Amino acid sequence: MRFNNIARKAGICLVIAVSLVAAQQKHHYSPREKAFYADAATVEFVNPGLAITVTGATIVANGTITVQYTLTDPTGLPLDSAGVNTPGTISTSFVAGYIPNSQEQYTAYTTKVATGTAIASVNQPGADSGGTTTVLGNGAYQYVFKTQVPAGFDTTATNTIGIYGSRNLTAYSLPTNYASTTFNFVPNGAKVTHTRDVIETASCNQCHEQLSAHGGSRRGVNLCVMCHQPQNVDPNSGNTVDFKYFIHRIHMGSSLPSVVAGGTFAITTSFGVSNYSTVIDPANVQRCEVCHQQTTGAAQATAFMKNPSRVACGSCHDDVNFITGKNHPGGFQTDDTECANCHIPQGETPFDASIKGAHVMTTDTPAFYAQNPNTLISGINVVITGVTNNKAGSAPVVAFTLLDNNKNPIALSALGSLSFTMAGPTTDYGYTLFGAANAATPGYVTETANTASKCDTKGNCTYAFTNIVPAKAAGTYAIGAEARITQTILAGTTSSQSVEYGAFNPVTYFSVDGSPVAARRTIVQMTNCNTCHVALSEHGTLRSNVEYCVMCHNPSNTDASTRATATVASDAAAPPQGINFNLLVHRIHDGVNVTANGGKPFIVVGHGGSHNDFSGVLFPGLSPTGSPTDLANCAFCHVNSSEQNDLSLTGLNAVTDPQGLINPVQPISSACSGCHVDIPAASHFLAGATTLGESCAVCHGTGGAFTVDSVHASY
Repeated sequence: MRFNNIARKAGICLVIAVSLVAAQQKHHYSPREKAFYADAATVEFVNPGLAITVTGATIVANGTITVQYTLTDPTGLPLDSAGVNTPGTISTSFVAGYIPNSQEQYTAYTTKVATGTAIASVNQPGADSGGTTTVLGNGAYQYVFKTQVPAGFDTTATNTIGIYGSRNLTAYSLPTNYASTTFNFVPNGAKVTHTRDVIETASCNQCHEQLSAHGGSRRGVNLCVMCHQPQNVDPNSGNTVDFKYFIHRIHMGSSLPSVVAGGTFAITTSFGVSNYSTVIDPANVQRCEVCHQQTTGAAQATAFMKNPSRVACGSCHDDVNFITGKNHPGGFQTDDTECANCHIPQGETPFDASIKGAHVMTTDTPAFYAQNPNTLISGINVVITGVTNNKAGSAPVVAFTLLDNNKNPIALSALGSLSFTMAGPTTDYGYTLFGAANAATPGYVTETANTASKCDTKGNCTYAFTNIVPAKAAGTYAIGAEARITQTILAGTTSSQSVEYGAFNPVTYFSVDGSPVAARRTIVQMTNCNTCHVALSEHGTLRSNVEYCVMCHNPSNTDASTRATATVASDAAAPPQGINFNLLVHRIHDGVNVTANGGKPFIVVGHGGSHNDFSGVLFPGLSPTGSPTDLANCAFCHVNSSEQNDLSLTGLNAVTDPQGLINPVQPISSACSGCHVDIPAASHFLAGATTLGESCAVCHGTGGAFTVDSVHASY
């Protein structure tokens, strides 16, 4: 930055004064931003961030499009796009389109030619090229498009200008900042009443953190739909990349009938080939309202229910041929005019042809159809009300209730499964042996309680463990429950089906030596898991509470008990796989990166010898450049800043990791090794561990030079 130039610029003294005032205030950056941890003087000087705001736009009679806009930092101070008077050069791109009054989607003014193997040449929506930018001063600019609107354009239609840009701050050891915006207007000056607003970006950001693509500069649904509309076709595959088709197919991914049959779904862009054939939606694609949320204020939030179309429905149901009627109970359809006759928004019962009914998850029916309780799952609820005979050397007796959603008692004979698991101490599970007979379940013991429990007519029950709390046990222990039931719903109808579902796993804590009860530390919460997974349930619907999961997925446990029955020969020949929760969950979510960064495929042998390879998993959180391989946002899962604060804990157990580079691996190193899988990282873990413990907190703990949160900051 040239201070002599600054001094000569009118109004710059005011900017500096405002900056100095701002420097006395707490900065506005979040822990996900590198500026949060940057040198204070650098941050005060640079004011990282970028905001683009359109202040006006016109289309005159000859078709010339003009837009006025401002470039500012997040505090509102003006920025110089040339990077002379303020730090960082800024590049901007411009798109323009309109929504015909008789239609719901955009038609682009700005296009580019794309060539391919399936289609020789297509005009795709794209950014304008060759326009003229004028500096208006004090962060204000004007851009005149080279593209002109065709003669006879409709001056009453909604027109939209989209701007996306980047501010390069790499010279200051800060990342490139990205921003996008859109601006709606009617050329004749009338009020805008016709928009494209089906899904809000906030819905996407629940899982994606920051919806961005094409290098990171294109952000938000409002900008996406300007180009991802019916004009946009991939010339190499012939696939449309219309948003409603493209996004459905991405999220459907591996479940697409065409992919299940051996095909692929891939799109070619200037950024390369993207193959979405392995994508698994963490929420299950049947849950339409995960994306089509009804609480965001989107103007057309109900469009997915009220305006069904062949393109939207066929994007997921790609084995349906609407031209011939194949696989479509309603026969062939030459247009969309009759779709809503059969596919109404919501019918009287689940699993009908209505939009909600056809997509309902069997275990979600209470939420979708609460007004029809006789057609729903009854529910199963286990609540532990107390533990007696709970001291060291004794066999605990668990008191619990077993009720359905209407608080009616459930007969034990109706259950498919009921079990109780005991583990401890809560300082860290894993190395308590509940008798030699339980060596196959290190650190815990699980007992089947279907027949041994006793219940009264009101659903109040007890179960007496056969295993005892170890005689020398101390501190706090835990008991958790799991239960499952199978129910026939809509009996006697053509929609009759059996539904298997489990109870939420209750966990209770008790002292075995009279010391104060201390629950296991909370690292993650189910509400965070279910932000993406909605209703996370594993092991045949039996496990749905992370507080319960960690009792079995503890530091000493591996898949040794199931690996001997592996159905894949290479699995049977390999050592057991460590399944401690911190190792397991990091490896699962970091799937693609594990192998890409030199690690072994993370394969767990499950029940029945099943082969579970997580190497293809893509975490949905997007990096600043729009990559779905970013696992750096620890707060997506962690609570209480546990990813940072737990580095100072002592007394945690070493983790068994037979397939790892270090076995056993120390507890903090184990968590980090879930993602950092190469030899240099393992060497670093070894260097920081002695017989006294790990020294990770020296550098990575709070106040260290390389705190966990700072090295994971991405933006």
